[in-house]
Amino acid sequence: MSEQSVTVIGAGLAGCEAAWQMAERGIHVDLIEMKPDKRTPAHKEDTFSELVCSNSLRSNELSNAAGLLKEEMRRLGSLIMESADNNSVAAGGALAVDRNAFSGYITDKIKNHRNISVIAEEAERIPQGKVIIATGPLSSEAISDAIAELCPVDDLHFYDAVAPIVSFESIDLESAFFASRYDKGTADYVNCPLSKEEYEAFVTELISAKEAEIHGFDDGAVFEGCMPVEVMARRGFDTLRYGPLKPVGLRDPHTGIEPYAVVQLRKDNQDGTLYNMVGFQTHLTWSEQKRVFSIIPALANAEFVRYGVMHRNTFINSPVLLDRYYRLRSEPRIAFAGQITGVEGYIESAASGMLAGIEMAADIKEYAHVDFPQETAIGALSLYVSSGSVGPFQPMNINFGIITPLGYKVKGKRNKNAEISKRSLDIIRDLKSKEVFGYENNS
Repeated sequence: MSEQSVTVIGAGLAGCEAAWQMAERGIHVDLIEMKPDKRTPAHKEDTFSELVCSNSLRSNELSNAAGLLKEEMRRLGSLIMESADNNSVAAGGALAVDRNAFSGYITDKIKNHRNISVIAEEAERIPQGKVIIATGPLSSEAISDAIAELCPVDDLHFYDAVAPIVSFESIDLESAFFASRYDKGTADYVNCPLSKEEYEAFVTELISAKEAEIHGFDDGAVFEGCMPVEVMARRGFDTLRYGPLKPVGLRDPHTGIEPYAVVQLRKDNQDGTLYNMVGFQTHLTWSEQKRVFSIIPALANAEFVRYGVMHRNTFINSPVLLDRYYRLRSEPRIAFAGQITGVEGYIESAASGMLAGIEMAADIKEYAHVDFPQETAIGALSLYVSSGSVGPFQPMNINFGIITPLGYKVKGKRNKNAEISKRSLDIIRDLKSKEVFGYENNS
């Protein structure tokens, strides 16, 4: 393999974006894709970057973190965003696309780029030289085994069983208190007390709430190792009080007594802007999670930056394994991109591919790394994935909670988010002057 060559494994959104970014910088890319001979259960077509829903790319508004991430990518020359904008359909403030046209556009661009060679076969091993692995959450057994060899024990996960995460600023602290059980250590947890009546109302709604549909590629074995909170509740009315909602060792400073039950929230990122609902792995629909969990007084107006999910999902323990460029710390010639890194969502996957491709090109061309800062959405996502989580690593969508706060007050949430977006896009404009953004226009 040439010193100016990279292998990309997987032609989903992350793999195609990574390949495009490098090819546009004059680097030859071998893109390995197992379709059409073999597909994951989620894929039906032969084209690249296949979506399962026309509205998968979410909001286009700059007051929304997903909208900011998309605008950053537009300004950085994203193939995925070029296709989305060229194949969009009316959807109000969201970016919806004609799925077939979207995938077809990307496929044509990739296959006709002079610096990209498409290899239609299943990757069963990791090749020599520089590699970006973008095989997705349903990676084949063969490549999963190869990836597992790169990971220490327990650093490759095959099931995604995660609890909801709320923004700290949306928690009603007049109905909650900071404490650790028995006052051991520092007061790291936000505790949300429930009276007997509030607990009974919560459990009543929880045990009858609607569960999400189980798709054909999900595996029920996920429930064996991590029981959903609603399943626990159905085992007995007091089961949760002796499990994740136990109040033992906690005293509410507002009342001076031990609550009947307590929902604990644990800091989920180093900045303390996000909190995880401890023990609340769930298979409820997102709308039911919002409805039922908002019964908890301290979470009555909570902003859920991600909901709980339980499904088949191959992802690595990125904070341990990867650096901010999505490179393997132990073997930097290998980078990862897409949902296998723990980013959640199509646009986040594409953004990780973009950053991995740009920074891999910097390595090869011997440019200075771009080092997207935490004030940008694309940088905040890579920094969260590589080092920003606290406690067990959970996949994450882009949200304003992982972006560096402004440091000054702005009235109104939409105005504050718009100001964060303006700051980010100003930074992107300045970063584009770096040498690594010089395309060679070889398409």
